[in-house]
Amino acid sequence: MICEVKTRRAVPFQTPMGSLPPARTARLRRLAGRWLTERWIARYGRPPTGGVRLDLIGIVLPGRGAPVVEHVRGIG
Repeated sequence: MICEVKTRRAVPFQTPMGSLPPARTARLRRLAGRWLTERWIARYGRPPTGGVRLDLIGIVLPGRGAPVVEHVRGIG
């Protein structure tokens, strides 16, 4: 699993989940492919069982109280 983490202060117009444009998702996919080829497959000789998943974790920091965390599995 490869995970992107975005943190934002609580504002009404943008959430962490809305701050990941398609170009960034495409870049993460390319980087994941390079990591698989250069690190994982070079070391183990095969792709990981089950493949690789890209996840996004969004953290909102409110003015008061505990942070709110959202985990989205399998983006892009």
